[in-house]
Amino acid sequence: MNLLNLFNFLRQEIAIDLGTANTLIIQEGEIIVDEPSIVALNRKTGDVVAVGHKAMQMYEKTNENIQTIRPLKDGVIADFQAAEKMIEGLIKMAIQKKRFFSHLKMVICIPSGITEVEKRAVFDSADHVDSKETYLIFEPMAAALGIGLNVEEPVGNMIIDIGGGTTEIAVIALSGIVAEHSIRIAGDELNLDIINYMKNEHNLLIGERTAEKIKIEVGAARKDIENPPEPILINGRDLLTGLPRQKSIGHEEVAEAIDDSIAKIEESVMKTLEKTPPELSSDIYQRGIYLTGGGALLRGLDKRISEKTELKVKVAEDPLRAVVLGTSIALDNTDKFTFLINRKSL
Repeated sequence: MNLLNLFNFLRQEIAIDLGTANTLIIQEGEIIVDEPSIVALNRKTGDVVAVGHKAMQMYEKTNENIQTIRPLKDGVIADFQAAEKMIEGLIKMAIQKKRFFSHLKMVICIPSGITEVEKRAVFDSADHVDSKETYLIFEPMAAALGIGLNVEEPVGNMIIDIGGGTTEIAVIALSGIVAEHSIRIAGDELNLDIINYMKNEHNLLIGERTAEKIKIEVGAARKDIENPPEPILINGRDLLTGLPRQKSIGHEEVAEAIDDSIAKIEESVMKTLEKTPPELSSDIYQRGIYLTGGGALLRGLDKRISEKTELKVKVAEDPLRAVVLGTSIALDNTDKFTFLINRKSL
């Protein structure tokens, strides 16, 4: 092995979609880590007990010795130390086949509404896991790349990316975001809506994991949908008796529970369209709106937004992985894409 091949062998390049709900890591075009964004720590020592799926199994079930932390809130780092430990643990999963490397290069996806302080927190987390080269990319741009759009051409494309912590709405043209709106209403907020609905309407207290299950299995953005799912039975604690109780819930109740949050997303879409230059509006009218992220899978959401905007709405082929696939494309083109952010450009 010559020196150049040895350098390439020791060089690690990874793309990270650092999400509020899930973190995905891709290397050489292959997703090698897809784990919940959560870490379990020993309360006394601060040592990592588990990361990702193993930590999620402990969520809302811990004892006095273990605490589970979701370090990201609304798409940004809320707990710096926990985030550092989580990222380090996930990166160790990613590079376990090559334990020794000389150069780690990363592209990390971030919300478009992030502040300069929050950007620095992401860079600092990367520094703590010994990244030698770190770039940031905004989520809508990554989503556009991930679904195969040419972001460099002089044509307008509108992306709605609904993740766990934020909904990113952006009009993209000529390698830049022309109009955008980032709101902290997304999957986590919908879960909270469901929790509050069950408490107020049925006197039943449920946890976040149960709310997430309801959203996935019977969630809908409107009551009149095609092929509605069968109602499901969920378990919780009766607020009147304090005893465990079971309740059936269907998609119509979920649609009612999350209606206000979906309306706020619609409002943000309309505001972004109002800020869009007329020539790009013409492009969007012809091409339609692209829907990505886990929220894109919510039944009836595409039709609801389509009716509100009077535009075509297309759900991405693989909405859950569009952002990380786009982040991977950016990783392969860091010398070409001018929209990537590095520490020097802050």
